[in-house]
Amino acid sequence: MVSEESRESKTIREKMAEEELVREKTDAEGNRWRKAYFGGGEHFENWLAQCRELGEVMVEEVDSTGYKCFEEGGEKLYRIWIRLDARREDDLF
Repeated sequence: MVSEESRESKTIREKMAEEELVREKTDAEGNRWRKAYFGGGEHFENWLAQCRELGEVMVEEVDSTGYKCFEEGGEKLYRIWIRLDARREDDLF
């Protein structure tokens, strides 16, 4: 697990590079999810509405420490995950 001190000492470029590596995850039930969006604000609301049209979604709040615009504005930062269905995966991605 990353300590609070090391998380704060990372540059925004390092944090964005790490985020770029987060692409898929598997939940406790074995379902596969693909990240569709990372961000916040109005863009988040638009993406969420569109992703819901595609299928089952999961929203995950992300620590906004180091993202100056989100910290200063008091905005939350999110990931939107779309559940992967083996039959539809090729159609979506």
